[in-house]
Amino acid sequence: MHKLWGAGLLALAAGAQAAAMGPCDRFVGRLPNVTRAQCEAAMLKDSGAASVQGTPLYIRDVGARDGKLRVLVIGAIHGDELSAASVALRWIHLAADERADMPQPVYWRFLPVANPDGLLGRPPRRTNAHGVDLNRNFPTPYWERDAPVYWQQRTRKDPRRWPGPAPLSEPETRFLQQQMAQFKPHLIVSIHAPYGVLDFDGPSVPPSRLGRLYLDRVGIFPGSLGNYGGAHQGVPVVTIELPSALRTPLDAEIRQMWLDLLRWTANKISIDGPVAR
Repeated sequence: MHKLWGAGLLALAAGAQAAAMGPCDRFVGRLPNVTRAQCEAAMLKDSGAASVQGTPLYIRDVGARDGKLRVLVIGAIHGDELSAASVALRWIHLAADERADMPQPVYWRFLPVANPDGLLGRPPRRTNAHGVDLNRNFPTPYWERDAPVYWQQRTRKDPRRWPGPAPLSEPETRFLQQQMAQFKPHLIVSIHAPYGVLDFDGPSVPPSRLGRLYLDRVGIFPGSLGNYGGAHQGVPVVTIELPSALRTPLDAEIRQMWLDLLRWTANKISIDGPVAR
């Protein structure tokens, strides 16, 4: 009886400690090239949504809420792509510092860690806590037919690429879809690793390069964000594949990628174009 009572108290204490943890308590030490001071300065906020294991999904809005051009930046939808979360978080500072560089006000929304359970795993894993590849779980047309066939035949049932039992079966992908519906971005930027290229889906002329990354379209997949957002929602989706999942580019390269993204966005993304529905 005393052992059970003690175990219960320990579980309650652990739960209270986890609830009291902020984003930087969770992520600093796990993300490459991100100091505690940089994380704190990013001022991530609890969105009110959570992952499978109850980890908050953090966001940060930058810019005027009445900015007519809205851009959604997503990092680490694959939890083992640690550099993607780091670059998204570092870009928050650049967005806050350089808002005047755009010809029209931009309302930025950053989701630097879209798959916290995967990122915080030991070791980090691509999938979420249910073993689902979140970037194959979006409700693209004919998902029920195409996604399982692709997984079984093309990936040979690779467990890292399991699309899940149904589209939007996971709280993380439901949250991202809700963000698209509520925020209504004119552009989505999704940061990945480690292929070292740019991919693009949707209308508009794609960027030819961001920093040292050049356009090299890798195709579309059932249930992917690029397929769902770009091909079927009609919203441009820039997918950045950093060269390494564990190391970020140099600070100067992170900044150059950001500046190139700003220039392309200012020239090619129209507030009169489609927005996520």
